[in-house]
Amino acid sequence: MGEVVLRVENLTKTFPSSGNSLFNRAFDAVRDISFQLEQKQTLAIIGENSSGKSTLAKMIMGITEPSRGEIYFKNKLLKFGDYSFRSKHIRMLFQDPNSTFNTHLNVGQTLDLPLRLATPLSEQERNRKIFHTLRLVGLSPNHTNISFSDLTISQKQRVALARTVILEPEVIIVDDALNFLDSLVRAQLINLLLELQEQLGIAYIYIGQNIGIIKHISDQLLVLHDGQIIEYGDTLEVISDPRTEQTKRLLQQ
Repeated sequence: MGEVVLRVENLTKTFPSSGNSLFNRAFDAVRDISFQLEQKQTLAIIGENSSGKSTLAKMIMGITEPSRGEIYFKNKLLKFGDYSFRSKHIRMLFQDPNSTFNTHLNVGQTLDLPLRLATPLSEQERNRKIFHTLRLVGLSPNHTNISFSDLTISQKQRVALARTVILEPEVIIVDDALNFLDSLVRAQLINLLLELQEQLGIAYIYIGQNIGIIKHISDQLLVLHDGQIIEYGDTLEVISDPRTEQTKRLLQQ
C-alpha cells in the first residue's frame, strides 16, 4: 500500500433555505462523505447532475467551506482559507482551458504566474522549472513565447497540465477534462497523465461520466446520489457488479 495523501472524513455541505416558506428548507448538497486516496492511486467519482460531485471537489480544493467534516492532507488537517498551502499540494485540471487561461499571455507567462505567486524562486530558477515542465508534458522550451490562443487543442491541454503540475502537487483533481476531446487527443492526454502519475507519484481524483476512461485510469470508484455515497470500492468490482439501480443507469450511459 502507498502513502495516504488525502483523507476525507464525514464531509458535509449544507446550503440554507432560499426563502421563508416552510417548504424551502436547508438541504445537504453533500452528506457524510468519507474516503482516502493513496499516492499513485486514481479515484473516479461519478453521479448524476446535482449529485454533489462539484460541491465535493470545491470543498477539497478549498473553494467552498464545509459545514462539517474534515479533510486531511498527509495527516495534516486542512482549514478553510489555507489556500496558499492547499494550492501547492492539491491542484485542479479544468475541463476547458480556454475559460481558465488569460489568452493574452504567452505560454511562458502563463506558467510563470503560479511560480511567482507560490514560490521564492528567482527568475532564472523559474525559467528552468518552466522549461523542465514543458518537456514533461511533451512540449519544448520554444513554446514559451507562443500565445495561448495560437496553440492547437492538444497543445492547450498540455499547457493546462503543465500549469497544474508545475508546483509539484501530490493530488490533482481532473474535472472531466478528458471526455470532450476527440479520441486521438484524449488518448494522448490519458497516456500522459498515467506517465506523470508513475514518474511523479501523483494521486488523481477523476470526476466524469466516461466509463471507458474510468476503467482505464482508476483504481477506486465512488458513486454519488443525492449527495451521498451509494457505492465505493475497487473500480472493476463496482462496474462488474453494481448494487444499486442508480449505479446501473450511470454505467449504461
